[in-house]
Amino acid sequence: MKDTTKHKGLRNKLVDILIAQGIESKKVLDAIRSIPRHFFLDSSFEHLAYQNNAFPIGNDQTISQPFTVAFQTELLNIQPGDKILEIGTGSGYQAAVLCKMGAEVFSIERHAPLMRKAQLLLQKLNLRVKTKFGDGYKGWPEQAPFDKMIVTCGAPIVPDELMKQLKIGGIMVIPVGEDVQTMKCIIKKDEDKIEIIDFGDFRFVPMLKNKAK
Repeated sequence: MKDTTKHKGLRNKLVDILIAQGIESKKVLDAIRSIPRHFFLDSSFEHLAYQNNAFPIGNDQTISQPFTVAFQTELLNIQPGDKILEIGTGSGYQAAVLCKMGAEVFSIERHAPLMRKAQLLLQKLNLRVKTKFGDGYKGWPEQAPFDKMIVTCGAPIVPDELMKQLKIGGIMVIPVGEDVQTMKCIIKKDEDKIEIIDFGDFRFVPMLKNKAK
């Protein structure tokens, strides 16, 4: 795996695109600038890695476009040491961004081959992300509660189990809907009260229940 001067220059250009699209957090932009996205893609897509597009990563899954990664991450308002649950490890790129920002990341993936591949890559990059093969709807109760949660697949509903595992005052960023999802930032005010802010339409692969394989 090589991260060349050319790759770094392409990342700088990508960051300029994200700034033009409204991403403001320096911490988010610095993380994206520092992580070699081409490592997380099949070699046949390497020359396209710094385009602002999603790409297939196998198992009918995709790596989200950089704008979506940056947008969701910015909504989370990451603070160093935040304990974060990610639903949908995928390539591991989103987890890498969170980890680079100083978060303690726990990530669940329902496709075992993707989880293993992401796990190996994150280890090679010395990014300490804890991964688990399983059903994202069930969360990770053994590690709860979490300060923040990010769902990187389209959920038809906000799963109750995830809400239970979110701390009071915690934030969940989740795309909700069927064919098209609305990005929602959910703040857990107390056990019986939440605040929901909508942030426009996105398209994600679906979050499926009881489909870990």
